[in-house]
Parts: sequence; C-alpha cells; structure tokens
Amino acid sequence: MPAPDAITIQRTAADFAGSSAAMRISPDLSLETPLWQAGLCRLAGLDEAGRGAWAGPVYAAAVVLPSGGEELLAQLPGVRDSKLMTPRQRTFWAEKILGVAVAWGVGWAGNDEIDTQGILPATRLAMQRAVEQLGLAPEHLLIDAVRLPALKIPQTALVRGDQRSLSIAAASVLAKTSRDAFMVQMDVQFPGYGFAAHKGYGTARHQRALDELGPCPQHRFSFAPLRARSISA
Repeated sequence: MPAPDAITIQRTAADFAGSSAAMRISPDLSLETPLWQAGLCRLAGLDEAGRGAWAGPVYAAAVVLPSGGEELLAQLPGVRDSKLMTPRQRTFWAEKILGVAVAWGVGWAGNDEIDTQGILPATRLAMQRAVEQLGLAPEHLLIDAVRLPALKIPQTALVRGDQRSLSIAAASVLAKTSRDAFMVQMDVQFPGYGFAAHKGYGTARHQRALDELGPCPQHRFSFAPLRARSISA
C-alpha cells in the first residue's frame, strides 16, 4: 500500500477530515460499544471494493479496532465510507488505520473467480480470505450488507454499514486503497485501458478503450458490457 507523500505527511489530520457534507455521514461506535460491553473484544469490520467494476478483482478488508470510545474516534476522525473520500484522504487515513488497528487483513477474488462463481459469491470469498488474514479469531463480524454463511462466527450485516460503523468504514478504506494499488499495477501490465485512472469501472474512457483494444485478461467477461462486446465481435 503506497505511503503518503511529503505534502500529505505535513498536513494535519484535520485537513483530511473531509467536506462538511461528508462529515454529516460520519460513522461512530454505536454498533461496536454494546458488543465491547458484552465482553467481545475482537470485533472485525468488513467491507469490499470493486463489486461494480468491469475489470480486476473484488477486494475486501477486515479490521479489528481496539475497544474504546471518544479516544478512538479522536484518533480516526476522518475515516468514513471510502466512496466519500478523495484518493489523498484515503491514503492518509489508511496509514492511520494500520497504526491503530489491533489486526487487519486483505483478501480478494480474481476476475476469473467472479466469472465462474458470480460477483456475490466472489465477494463473500474475498471477505472470507480477509478474515483468514487477520491472524486472530474474531468474536463477531460487522459486515457491510453481506452475510458470510460459510463462517461460523456471529455476525451482523448492515445496510450502509460503512456509513454507520467505524470498524466497517476502516475496512472500506483498506479495501479501496489496496484494490486501487493493484489496478495501478494493472495499468502498467495492460497499457491503454486507463486502469490507473478509473480502476476498472465503466467510464467513457474505459468504454472507448474497449472499443479500440478489445478486452484484456483482467476483464470480467460475465458482466453484461463485456458479454455484449463478445457477442458483437
């Protein structure tokens, strides 16, 4: 995961807390606190990145934060749903999360697994792999929207969990920054598609590249836009 550049390091955390609109959707610890009070210290927040992309893997991250209240919120004031953050904010706060977390793990499922299993099963697979990378056994999972029936761990699936739970929001940041770093590498390996810019999503630039170059091995051929191009070809 890339480190913050010099300009980023010189800025204060307040500079990276986000816009006033985003601040109104700041996650808190209202979901974690009752579980901590019940004696469950190892809570893992989980989220994914890349489900809707046309190319590349789906990534997931699992984050176990230390039990705490206002102090923990003060340490990670700018962490929220990664979709509401700028790339520089995500990079800055990803480093902070890694410094605060008790444990974290990143997992992924490749585009070939997405094509053979479907995007939801592949997303679950990426999340399971992220949990396996934690290095500890979580006592409860807080997951953004998805349930993981293959894991016999108590879990809570939350719609818009990344906007409600700090643990899930932290996972969303790590999943997004990890996947973005992978897609930057794919831009070097498969030049011309603009992966470093759009990260595999179906932008106008990506569509033009597909029209000119055709798909590459990182594309999800089971997705409708790629199937349509295969049929027309």
